[in-house]
Amino acid sequence: MNTVTVIGSINLDRTIRVTQMPKPGETMHTKEIFSAGGGKGANQAVAARRSGAKTAFIGAVGADEAGKTMRQLMGQEAIDLAGVATVAEATGQAYIIVDDHGENSIMIHAGANNAFTPADVREHAATIAASDFVIAQLESNLDSTIAAFELAHTAGVKTILNPAPALKQVPEALLRVSDLIVPNETETAILTGIHIDSEASMHEAAAALHALGIAAVIITVGSKGAYYDVAGRSGIIPAFKVKAVDTTAAGDTFIGAMSSVLAPDFSNLEAAITYANRASSLTVQRFGAQPSIPYQAEIEAANHEED
Repeated sequence: MNTVTVIGSINLDRTIRVTQMPKPGETMHTKEIFSAGGGKGANQAVAARRSGAKTAFIGAVGADEAGKTMRQLMGQEAIDLAGVATVAEATGQAYIIVDDHGENSIMIHAGANNAFTPADVREHAATIAASDFVIAQLESNLDSTIAAFELAHTAGVKTILNPAPALKQVPEALLRVSDLIVPNETETAILTGIHIDSEASMHEAAAALHALGIAAVIITVGSKGAYYDVAGRSGIIPAFKVKAVDTTAAGDTFIGAMSSVLAPDFSNLEAAITYANRASSLTVQRFGAQPSIPYQAEIEAANHEED
């Protein structure tokens, strides 16, 4: 069982289901409105925990009802929340529109996610040092994320960076302490300037990311699967074909589930990606972020059904 520490965002999601995405100035009726646990960081932590990893979280919530709700939801998952501070800012929230094709549009208010500091992170250096992997995204304070990755690097702990939401310029200080980077096609293009439209372009982009000092690269390509490039091994692991109803948290499920089974030397990366693809294929068949994330038993059962 891997030990995983996630640093990043905790959001309370407000999801609105519609038949089709509204046009500018258009008013329409909704099909459903509901709230659920979310935030890329929290989603990844839940996915890792539900796949059996011992999981801790470093981040922040506000002293509000949303913060209490998120503490309760994550606590029910048996995630170690000792690293989650309570701050004056409001808990992060996301507003998500999902249409009948399963596509989504997401607006985020960061709030407390940008309020915890490198000093807060350093208080939990022992938790980081005891991990097999430290995972981060770009939905929270960048200086705090860099501090966590630097602590991990010093301790010999592998780091996984999900560069989302995409930034035109990810700090070099963060990239040089990232061991595995997991962008999607759009994020890859922003990071490297290379348009992703073929396996050859993925290989070129991976080479550019390796040149930044990143040992392992995974480029997720939605329903096509995931391209990987590590230690001279590369290729595409196909996605499982399913009917998607909501793609929210699909990428987060992929990263969290993968971290639970990945060897720290990346020797089983291909198998870990296959496992993560299966987990994501279950997520997209359900609505909501954290409510849609599968448990290890469900993933294994789906694999047996396919055999």
